Amino acid sequence: MKRHFYISDDLDDLELVEEQLEAAGVTTPQIHVLSEDDAGVKAHRLNDVEAVLRKDVVHGTKRGAVVGIIAAAIVLLAASATGIADTITWIPPIFLAVITLGFCTWEGGLIGIQAPHSDFVRFQDTLRSGKHVLLVDVSQDQEHILQQVTGTHSKLSAAGEGHSTPGWFLGVRAKFEQLIKGTAWRPQ
Repeated sequence: MKRHFYISDDLDDLELVEEQLEAAGVTTPQIHVLSEDDAGVKAHRLNDVEAVLRKDVVHGTKRGAVVGIIAAAIVLLAASATGIADTITWIPPIFLAVITLGFCTWEGGLIGIQAPHSDFVRFQDTLRSGKHVLLVDVSQDQEHILQQVTGTHSKLSAAGEGHSTPGWFLGVRAKFEQLIKGTAWRPQ
């Protein structure tokens, strides 16, 4: 799957684009609008980017976990090299290593929540100027649908491509939304 970015200053047009994409077979979880006008996005019933996903929490947490694994390994290596584990058992050094890993992971998440998501940094000036960013995740089979729909909207300007949410996750989310709406499963 591939993510396509488009810029527009018209929420009415973006609502129409989303409706046309959904009518052509692109599911709602594949379409998002990134905007600083949260009220306008809600009023147009557009699928917005969740607040937590606008921040770099996931990447920060991953970086923190990597640092935590390294720090935990240093704790365990130091305990082994100094012989302290032979004196007091391995329980305290292992406990300290686990605490170190957890702290570094948590701290990485806190650092990440303060920064915009790495995929959205390039759109900061665009968003501040009152424009909106449409994100559409499509498979190879859906590329032509996206081209047909976006080609008919002159207010949309292409803004590049990026990595998409995994297709399996989008499929699970679409099934979950159908289940919540009551269309995927009904008791007999």
